[in-house]
Amino acid sequence: MSDTDWEFLKLERNGWVATLTLSRPKVNALSRQMVAELAAAARVIAADDDCSVLVITSDQPHFCAGADLKERQSVPEEEVAGLVADIGAMINDIARLPQPTIASIYGTAVGGGAELALACDLRIMGESGQFGLNETSLGIIPGAGGTQRLTRLIGPARASALIYSAELLDAPQCMATGAVNMVVSDRMLRSAAQAWAETFAENAPLALRAAKQAILEGADKPLAEGLQAEAAAYRQLIGTQDRREGIAAYLEKRRPQWQGS
Repeated sequence: MSDTDWEFLKLERNGWVATLTLSRPKVNALSRQMVAELAAAARVIAADDDCSVLVITSDQPHFCAGADLKERQSVPEEEVAGLVADIGAMINDIARLPQPTIASIYGTAVGGGAELALACDLRIMGESGQFGLNETSLGIIPGAGGTQRLTRLIGPARASALIYSAELLDAPQCMATGAVNMVVSDRMLRSAAQAWAETFAENAPLALRAAKQAILEGADKPLAEGLQAEAAAYRQLIGTQDRREGIAAYLEKRRPQWQGS
C-alpha cells in the first residue's frame, strides 16, 4: 500500500499497521469529494491482505466536523437524502472493514465526524477533544448511523440525552459514558494510537479478522446465534499456516512469524 493521489486523504502502511489520515483544511468537512475518497480508501484497505490494523486520524486541527454545510446549502432539497445516503454508505464501508479499526480523535469529532468515529471498533481521544451529535441543533437528526451506533455503544438513555441536547462531550465525559476507550494527552495521541495498533498487530492477522467477524456478527443476535458465529469464525482458522505457526512459536518459546495465510 502506498500514498494515492487523493486530494484530502493520505494512506500509508508500516508493517501490518495502516494509517488513514484525513487532510481537508481546516476541519475535514465531509464534502462530496471527501466522501468519495473515503469510500475509495475503504475499498483499498479492505483488499489489502497485508493490512492487519487500521488507524484513522487527522493532520488538521480537528478530527472531522461532519457534513460540509456550505456545500450542503447549495444542494437542491430533492438531492439531500441521496447525499446523506452516500455518507451513510461510506461510513458503513468503514464499519465493515475486515481489519480492526481505531479512531484517533484530536480536536472535535461532531455530527458525521462522530459517526465516522463510531464506525471504528475503538476510539482514543486527546485530552482537549470533543465528541457529539449536534444535528438536532441544525433541524435534522444524525442520518449516517449515529442514532443506532451510539445507542448500541453507550445505551439508549445516555445516547438519547446526547442526541436530544446536541451537547458536545469533553474527553473526561466521553470516558465516563464509554464513548471512547482511552484518553491521553494531545501530545501523546498519535504515538499512543500507533502503539495500540502495533500491540494488536503483534497477533495473527487472520485471527484478528476472525475475531472482528465474530464480534460484529454476534453483537445484535441472541447468545446462541452469537456462539454459532464465533464457532464459524474459529473454524476458518483451523487449517491456516498462522495457526500452526502460533502453536509452534508458543511451544518453542519464540515470537511467531505471521504470514497472514
